[in-house]
This record gives sequence, C-alpha cells and structure tokens, in this order.
Amino acid sequence: MAKLTLHKLCKDYGTGRPVVNDVSLEIRDGGFLALLGPSGCGKTTVLRMIAGFETPSDGSILLGDRVLSDASGAVPPERRNMAMVFQSYALWPHMTVAANVGYPLKVRGISGERYREKVGEALKAVRLEQYAERRPADLSGGQRQRVALARSLVTDPDVVLLDEPLANLDRHLRQEMEETFREFHARSGATMVYVTHDQAEAMALATDVAVMSEGRLLQVAPPAEIYARPEGRLVGSLIGQGAIVSLPLAGEGERALDWSMMAGAFEREADSRPAAEVLVRPQDVIVGGEGVAATVAGVLYEGERYALRLTLTDGQCLRAYSRQPARVGEVLRVMLQAGWRL
Repeated sequence: MAKLTLHKLCKDYGTGRPVVNDVSLEIRDGGFLALLGPSGCGKTTVLRMIAGFETPSDGSILLGDRVLSDASGAVPPERRNMAMVFQSYALWPHMTVAANVGYPLKVRGISGERYREKVGEALKAVRLEQYAERRPADLSGGQRQRVALARSLVTDPDVVLLDEPLANLDRHLRQEMEETFREFHARSGATMVYVTHDQAEAMALATDVAVMSEGRLLQVAPPAEIYARPEGRLVGSLIGQGAIVSLPLAGEGERALDWSMMAGAFEREADSRPAAEVLVRPQDVIVGGEGVAATVAGVLYEGERYALRLTLTDGQCLRAYSRQPARVGEVLRVMLQAGWRL
C-alpha cells in the first residue's frame, strides 16, 4: 500500500467555470479521508477522477510512485486496484450475497478454494456469513450496504472509494452503519476516501476531513482540529453548530479568545478598527451571570436540554444550550467563555 496524492487537480467541462479547481491532497496509507461540502462543490467529481471514471483537465493523481493520471494519459479504472461503494448499493438482484461479493474475483479469473476463502473472509468482516445464500431483495438496506462493503474488500484494494453510502438509510441505520464503517476500516487497513455532505458523518468516521466549496479545497485537518480551529467563515459554518459574530477586537495575534478578551468589544461602539469574525459554539455560551443582554428568539426542546436562538442588542445572533426552559421574548444575560477568531 502507498499514500494517494492529488496534485493541482482540475476538472473543467468547457463551461468556463471549473468543477474542481487546483485541489492538492495527500491521503496517507491506511487513512480515512472524508471529502465534505455542500451539493455541487466538486467532491464527487474528485472521487470519480481518483477512480478513473473521469479524466482530469489538469494536474495529476499518484498512488505511491505510480502515476494514475496526468497530462500524458490515465490508467483505466480496472487497473488501479481500487474499489467503489455506491449510494445505490449496485447489487445484482439475481445473484446470492456470496455471488455478489465474489463477482470481482470471478472477473479476475479467481476460482476454487481461493475464491471461497476470500468471499468467506469478506463476509466475516461485515458480519454477514449467515446470509451468504440469500438474495439482495431479502436483506435490509443496512445489510445490502454491508454486502457492497464486503464486495469492495474482497480483492484487497489499495483504496476504497465511498460515494455518500449512507444517504439512503434512515437515522437509526446510519448510526449502526457508522460503527460498521469504523470496524471495516480497522480490519481492512485500506485507505478510504468518503464523500459526504453530512458533517456529523465526516466527524464520526474520518481520521481527516477535507472541506470543499465551489470546486476548491478550503481546509484539511483531523476532525477535532477542524472543529476547534476552522479556517474561514465557510468552514466554521459547515463544521459543527455555532454562530459567527463580528466584534471590534484589539490586536490581531490571538485567535483563541476568552470572555476577558471579548467582553469589552460588546460595550465598545463601532470605531475605526476592523471588526473580527468570531466563531462561538453553543456550549461556550453561558446563560446567566454578568454578561451581555440577549433576547430569546427561538427555543427547541431536545430532551436533555433546550437549544436557544438568541439575538443581541445589535441584531447579531448566538446559539446556546440551557438546562432550564426559556420563553421567546425573554431577555437573558450571557457570557462567552470561548471563541475562535476566523
């Protein structure tokens, strides 16, 4: 196995506006990268170029020292030793589970004891050994997705590509399948690239998250880092919940802020100094005590807590959590115990 490298990758369909624009990434051997972004941001096109289904307009794709795509040509998909898991499962309805899983082996001319051994190992990896002789129609959505995972594992691929594989499942099944994906990654050791528009999925599954927007790569970092220290307003709004407020802060060096650094900015009238954009997470908004006034604009009961939407006196919004109920229109005092300057 080897690291997967994307170097200045571009894709333009001749519209004058690239779908993918200057994307450079290194995905370490055995890593689990989530490509995260809104619909139309180019993440699936990147996945298809890695698979070989699309040819880059510019840039290159390398697996270790092996060039898969560049200006001189491209290695066809069947010779890249990659596997792809689709949103629609893409299972043969007339074949058994075992036959679906073993189909890539049959295409490669593998049969006999070696065939049976590989299929058995793949089914065991996704806990479907007892379903080997069933048809896809007899399985649940989550089980069908496991069959697709087993099929991707059976040929020992260098890279497994996953195109929004949980999009067709309900919330309960998604949570169950997230655990399956984690186990699958740990057992297989394969490098995985996972496309999703669901930031909760990306944070729960990936070792690294790459955020895209309008064809460009905005930031790549481990989930905890990208949550705590997002680069720019768009990444801050895409990752986790929170609110972005503009504050006239002194200085430009410190990015991790506490209440002592922010309190004066709420009292300070707008002046010549430029306003800083500060990301504030709901858990860092403390209701009560000596703080600034905020009016409750919305309340959502979430079982163990209330999620509050607050409006400050200058019209800016915050989000907060509270163990106590609040009424719309009620004025509260809030303190911001932490913020991140974008």
